[in-house]
Amino acid sequence: MTTRILTGITTTGTPHLGNYAGAIRPAIVASRQSDADSFYFLADYHALIKCDDPLRIQRSRLEIAATWLAAGLDVDRVTFYRQSDIPEIPELTWLLTCVAGKGLLNRAHAYKASVDKNVEAGEDPDAGITMGLFSYPVLMAADILMFNAHQVPVGRDQIQHVEMARDIGQRFNHLFGQGKEFFVMPEALIEESVATLPGLDGRKMSKSYDNTIPLFSNAKEMKDAISRIVTDSRLPGEAKDPDNSHLFTLYQAFASKAQSDEFRADLLQGLGWGDAKQRLFQLLDSELGEARENYHRLIERPADLEDILLAGAQKARRIATPFLGELREAVGLRSFRETTQTVAATKKKASKGARFVSFREDDGSFRFRLLAADGEQLLLSEPFTDGKAAGAVMKTLQQLDKLDARPASNQRQFDVWLDNRIVAKSPIYDTNGVMISALLTLPQMKNPQD
Repeated sequence: MTTRILTGITTTGTPHLGNYAGAIRPAIVASRQSDADSFYFLADYHALIKCDDPLRIQRSRLEIAATWLAAGLDVDRVTFYRQSDIPEIPELTWLLTCVAGKGLLNRAHAYKASVDKNVEAGEDPDAGITMGLFSYPVLMAADILMFNAHQVPVGRDQIQHVEMARDIGQRFNHLFGQGKEFFVMPEALIEESVATLPGLDGRKMSKSYDNTIPLFSNAKEMKDAISRIVTDSRLPGEAKDPDNSHLFTLYQAFASKAQSDEFRADLLQGLGWGDAKQRLFQLLDSELGEARENYHRLIERPADLEDILLAGAQKARRIATPFLGELREAVGLRSFRETTQTVAATKKKASKGARFVSFREDDGSFRFRLLAADGEQLLLSEPFTDGKAAGAVMKTLQQLDKLDARPASNQRQFDVWLDNRIVAKSPIYDTNGVMISALLTLPQMKNPQD
């Protein structure tokens, strides 16, 4: 079975080690698996929620696109695109917004944190909170559900959003699926060892905290950043505690097991923090040197990046466009022209030469069918124990000007009533819309052929 994997990075800053170790690197590794169908995107609509600096967003889009490719992403194996190049995404966001519960969104961590901060400051609870922030989980759900991703690599702080995508998708399936599951239920995928890297101050490495180590900065800038990593006051010669060292956590995310074991032992034996930082720099410089060169080469060729992303968007839309058409059909956003043509064609077929046919089942019961000219079954009667009774009902229906047909409870079938009881049923149609079209095209009676 092919597993579809989807992840994205918000385009609000320069990619850092945390982005690489927590999202980019494991995603690229996963994309090389023979059973993986991978979708990776630049989350530039999400960026608008957090940033109102157009130049920063534009620069970040360029840097993040170059980062993915420099790190080894093979665009022939994966679907790589900008979120904003897929117009079906915002439309699906609205369809999902119309089924997402406000109570569900009230519980989103980012929204609650903003409300709590306002309350602590004595402000109105919603001061400064935009609908973009409040609706962020719905946009993320659209990203995931549009391509029916099975797995979504995320940090632990994003698990809730994947769970919300499941809730919203299930709600849509329940309301409009009519037995069809439009959306599969995604699972959050966490790589435990590197899901969250510490920044220079020990908190999660994040652009929000300004505590990042840029991924492809030059050697001097990287060395300067590493020198600012907060450590304890233990002197050279004093044993260090690797398990409580942010520097060791960073080293471990990029080192082999043998390198990590050696570094741990040296820290326990009193390796000085200055020497330890130098080792981290040497490791990162060695690991990222080739990718750094590729990155800067790509940055100088933005037109090539544009072509790659537009090709990825075209590939993604080959899935998104027809799928959104199905969803529009499901919620009732259908073309009048297509409905009219369907009704007219079906009506012509049904009315010309429609006929009743009676028969006996293997169990001995009696039934009749109403068939269109081409033999398509329009109605099948309920079973009758007496052939005369079946014939009498069929004859009565033939004499009517119009059948009393009503939609069934499943909304994909209609029933024919006579004397306050159901005497025949239509086939079960694929959608409610197709059923309604068929219902509107039932032939007039008055002695159809028999």
